[in-house]
Amino acid sequence: MLSRVASSMYWLARYVERAENVARFIEVNQNLMLDLPDAQQQWEPLVVTTGDEDEFKSRYADYSKRNVLEFLSFDLKNPSSIRACVCAARENARSVRGNLSTEIWEGLNTFYLEINAAAADPRTRDDPQDFYQRVKQQSHLLVGIMEATMSRGEGWHFCHMGRLLERADKTTRILDVKYFLLLPTPGHVGTPTDEVQWSAVLRSTSALEMYRKKHHTILPQLVVDFLLLDREFPRAAHYCLQAADESLHAITGTPPGTFRNAAEQRLGQLRAEIAFTHVNEVVRAGLHEFIDGLQVRLNLIGDGIHESFFMLRPHASELNAQSMGAYQQ
Repeated sequence: MLSRVASSMYWLARYVERAENVARFIEVNQNLMLDLPDAQQQWEPLVVTTGDEDEFKSRYADYSKRNVLEFLSFDLKNPSSIRACVCAARENARSVRGNLSTEIWEGLNTFYLEINAAAADPRTRDDPQDFYQRVKQQSHLLVGIMEATMSRGEGWHFCHMGRLLERADKTTRILDVKYFLLLPTPGHVGTPTDEVQWSAVLRSTSALEMYRKKHHTILPQLVVDFLLLDREFPRAAHYCLQAADESLHAITGTPPGTFRNAAEQRLGQLRAEIAFTHVNEVVRAGLHEFIDGLQVRLNLIGDGIHESFFMLRPHASELNAQSMGAYQQ
């Protein structure tokens, strides 16, 4: 597969997943406002946890609800906004149209048109809840179409790997929202208020029902364990890393447990460390600090994938010619 095609498949899936997860970020706050009507509305942490604080400050006067929702949802100058991500996903899909099924292309076009129609409708900004639900539904629909209509070749594995790495990153950031936005005062720990806040985090990752089937009682340590270290829940960071690692090795043909490039080495190391990490170690290190380190490692894995598969390199014949030229000089 050409590196250009592989890159477009990888980023197509990442952008769709990113759009969905930005909607989930916002739902953390929205759910809290519904469950705790007296809670003070806070919108700055949503921008901080996405890492786009400087970009926001350069163009918006304050962290009002309307400004933050505009920035995260519809602002095309913010490359991580829902609208910008869907546009970027469609552009990547257009460049590899021949590698996608008709159903995928039509589904992504429908998603694109719906986002633009919502952005043009002033009613969306007055009552955006249905919009965020629709973003999640369209993302799920598109992923389902990809699962049902793509052969399990290199293209599918690049899409699968991109989606899972993006999901692992965004699950950690949704947990980080709890640190910045929902962090209770010491007097709230263990109270119904604390439980409501952790329930909001679980709902925002579509994890509440599966969590209750496994643990029944909502306890902060168990929620962190479920969203970071669980091996079976498909939005847990650990699950995402192990599935992404399997797709990476399917692409390269490298035997499991070994590596031949930086991406395989970095992903394999992180997967192994997460597999042997206990939630008590996460708590002792500090949840925010652990998440910070995890996000840095995920970025390095992304860099390794770019270096190993997408970066243009001179052909062997060009390298030989360059070597001969240098020798003759």
